Amino acid sequence: QVQLVESGGGLVQAGGSLRLSCTASGSAFSSYNMGWFRQAPGKEREFVARITWNYGITTYADSVKGRFTISRDIAKRTVYLQMNSLKPEDTAVYYCKGTYGPSSYWGQGTQVTVSS
Repeated sequence: QVQLVESGGGLVQAGGSLRLSCTASGSAFSSYNMGWFRQAPGKEREFVARITWNYGITTYADSVKGRFTISRDIAKRTVYLQMNSLKPEDTAVYYCKGTYGPSSYWGQGTQVTVSS
C-alpha cells in the first residue's frame, strides 16, 4: 500500500512558475512508475507527465511539453513537477499517481490556479 500526498499548488500569474511535490509513504517507491494528471472544472482528468521507475524515462502531454519537467528523488520518496511559463488553461487540480503492476494509487490533489 502506498499513500501519496501532493503539495505546492497555489495561485500564480500567467508566465509564472510553480513546483509541485508528491511524497510517498509505504514500500517499494523506487519500483513505481509515477505520473501527474490534472482535472479542470467540467473536464475529464488528463495525463500530464510520467516517469518510469527504471531509468527514469519521462513522457509528457503535448500541451505541457517544453514547459513542465517531471523528476524524482528516490531517497526523499518524492516526485516533482516543475511548471514554467504557466498559462490560464493550466488551471486545474493536479493529482499524483503511482503505478506498480496492476495496482494504482492516487493522491488527494492540489489546486493550481493561473490568472491572466
